Amino acid sequence: MNERPYDLTERFVDYSVEVIRLCEALPETRTGRHVSGQLLRSGTSPGPNYGEARSAESVADFVHKLKIALKELRESEIWIRVVQRAELVEPKEKTEALLRETDELISILMASVGTAKKREAAS
Repeated sequence: MNERPYDLTERFVDYSVEVIRLCEALPETRTGRHVSGQLLRSGTSPGPNYGEARSAESVADFVHKLKIALKELRESEIWIRVVQRAELVEPKEKTEALLRETDELISILMASVGTAKKREAAS
């Protein structure tokens, strides 16, 4: 069996695709268009920011770019909760998996920021 190693970049690509799918499922109303635009922007941004972090020129640059990705993930989390509470898409299960993935990605990036800061302080 030829399993691919864990790849956070691919996970971010998958996350962006799921955000796009959710945005496409939102209603063509004033509210749906507004929420879709906001979520589309914030939800497709963490992956490219993570990609930039991987090419950072210093630890400080790495941490800065990860923090931008974290900011966008947190914004996305709020917009997904708005979609749920306003019942803009049904069933609610359509957003539950995306919300869980958002929380997991936040946790991963928080841990990465912490590790990078400890390594920087140790050097």
